[in-house]
Amino acid sequence: MSSRLKTPTEEQINSYREQGYLILPELFSAAELNELDRRFEALTLSPSPRPDAMKVMNDVMVVKGAVEPQTPMHAINKLMNFEEDPDLYRYALHPGLLAGVRSLIGETIYSISTNVFNKPPGVDGRHPFHQDLRYFRIRPADLIVGTWTAVFPATRESGCLAVIPGSHRGPLYEHKDPDWEFVNKGFFGIDGVDFSGRVHVELQPGDTLLFHPLLIHGSGHNRSTHFRRAISAHYASVQCESEIRDWTQGKQARLIPSSE
Repeated sequence: MSSRLKTPTEEQINSYREQGYLILPELFSAAELNELDRRFEALTLSPSPRPDAMKVMNDVMVVKGAVEPQTPMHAINKLMNFEEDPDLYRYALHPGLLAGVRSLIGETIYSISTNVFNKPPGVDGRHPFHQDLRYFRIRPADLIVGTWTAVFPATRESGCLAVIPGSHRGPLYEHKDPDWEFVNKGFFGIDGVDFSGRVHVELQPGDTLLFHPLLIHGSGHNRSTHFRRAISAHYASVQCESEIRDWTQGKQARLIPSSE
């Protein structure tokens, strides 16, 4: 992939510390996105074997028979754990992306989770407001950062992310299964929080969001006729610790080569 080095400015970094997120516009080129997207479709639609750790999850409405998908792609909610696929993992090694991540959490980093989110039209598809730190056992939170890159336009109509600026300075809230008829597996949510200050983060293809793991965020329905697709990774500094085990030896943890 080409090197689009767009290291955040001091102003952007200060905004991240204050708001809990920042946006790097046009970080990925159309050609780079096309390569990633073709590989995603090949992995999800082909009968060929996939890495053991990789999982493809269908939308709950399809699983429960509430919706008949127009195509096999309309059934898919997300692909998880693409660390063992060199073509998709090139996303996590993108020089411009890593420059942004390192400006926030330091030079020596690991990737700790990877996903492709495929929000089809015609299903509920909402993701309740949550904090990603709920899914990680390592700390401190300030040395973890998530990245989320739009592959297709992420607009309010297609169910873009919404965030609550500054919420990363608060606690990790209790997460529960939302009281919805259709909730995808693992889509926990929080309540008892004022969501009125939420900001909808609309992104065009290639635009990339970097966000703190305590930032409260979620997404709504895809009311468009198109897919809302995005690719994502989380990174942690080598300085993070876990009380349970050596997290750097975890199944999804990958040391990122030094930029020096």
